[in-house]
Amino acid sequence: MKSTNYLFTSESVSEGHPDKVADQISDAILDAFLAFDPNSKVACETLVTTGQVVIAGEVKSNAYIDVQDVTRGVINKIGYTKSEYKFDGDACGILSAIHEQSDDINRGVEREDPMEQGAGDQGMMFGYATNETDNFMPVSLDFAHQLLIELAEIRKEGKEMTYLRPDAKSQVTVEYNEQGMPERIHTIVVSTQHDEFILKDDAKSQAEVDAEMVSQIKRDVHNILIPRVVNKNPMIAKLMDDTYILHVNPTGKFVIGGPHGDTGLTGRKIIVDTYGGKGAHGGGAFSGKDPSKVDRSGAYAARHIAKNAVAAGVADEMLVQVSYAIGVAKPINLYVNTYGKSKVPFSDEEIAEKLGKLFDLRPKAIEERLKLRNPIYSESASYGHMGRMPQTIKKNFTSRYSAPMEIEVELFTWEKLDYIDPIRNAFAINS
Repeated sequence: MKSTNYLFTSESVSEGHPDKVADQISDAILDAFLAFDPNSKVACETLVTTGQVVIAGEVKSNAYIDVQDVTRGVINKIGYTKSEYKFDGDACGILSAIHEQSDDINRGVEREDPMEQGAGDQGMMFGYATNETDNFMPVSLDFAHQLLIELAEIRKEGKEMTYLRPDAKSQVTVEYNEQGMPERIHTIVVSTQHDEFILKDDAKSQAEVDAEMVSQIKRDVHNILIPRVVNKNPMIAKLMDDTYILHVNPTGKFVIGGPHGDTGLTGRKIIVDTYGGKGAHGGGAFSGKDPSKVDRSGAYAARHIAKNAVAAGVADEMLVQVSYAIGVAKPINLYVNTYGKSKVPFSDEEIAEKLGKLFDLRPKAIEERLKLRNPIYSESASYGHMGRMPQTIKKNFTSRYSAPMEIEVELFTWEKLDYIDPIRNAFAINS
């Protein structure tokens, strides 16, 4: 009988990718405003290109921050610290065009009763979860992220692959069986920016030198990068065999990269930020937006619902949609799709109704439940907003306009499995 196995692919980009540089700047500015004024309303967009950063957006806040200091700190932390990159934190130009938030928007959001705060915009947001991985994420995206997290770690350690530069991309193709479960890693693609670490001489042509560099990078990806990732991830190790296809820098030399090689914009990697193409996406980006913007808070809430529902045993896979009208507190709808993988005796409509009673999806309720009025967003701006490890850390903020602050914050609260018991009780699931 003919096999019905299929292939599915997801991509990721590194913290040095120009679009991610833009995201990280936008979220760092958001965090700085929230640190000094938790009630700040922020919509911050960033463009990065050769030697230049342009920041624009709308802000309502009692805090004053030094946009230039924050921006340069982000760029230097990523690793753009050399003039030869044509984009470095100490020397790049920074143009700020931030202005006051529109009163027309503000009057639709703020209310005398905070719990009746209206949504900051219309739109639909999706959350997704699958039990094919321990963090309830698609394995193709999870592996793609892990490759680039480890590549950045190797670069910052400076002991191996010392030619690495900050910009990089990865792509992972997974073969799924007839039941829709991952069987093996089919293809891995890694493209990484690098130094000109082999120089042309009279004995070799430029093409030969370029081919030698690519060959060395491919050996290092195969022998250093991938083993380090696999050794840290037993689930991925089970899917690896000797038959996978590996492409490394398939176009050849990749010296020119980062914002010098390609202009970067906030919000242009929304699939990398979410589920790698699985489930669905409403189209709204996250970075630079405070939680009154339901593009962000609604998507986090939908992920929180889907992850806890799958973890509780409602279904093996779940998509959750929530939608809003601008200025209206209550969502227009809550939709659930279990893809025929429900494990409870209820229709998807009935599942949605039960979940809607457990989770208050008014914007202010989401903010409070997930503690979103804290400076927690910089950490989400690279390597995905979903599937991350919840943790409590201390963050320090400085400003020439205010006293330094140390704030303890809880990161990735929407990833907490804190509603399993209420969901199991609502669906009469035995633990």
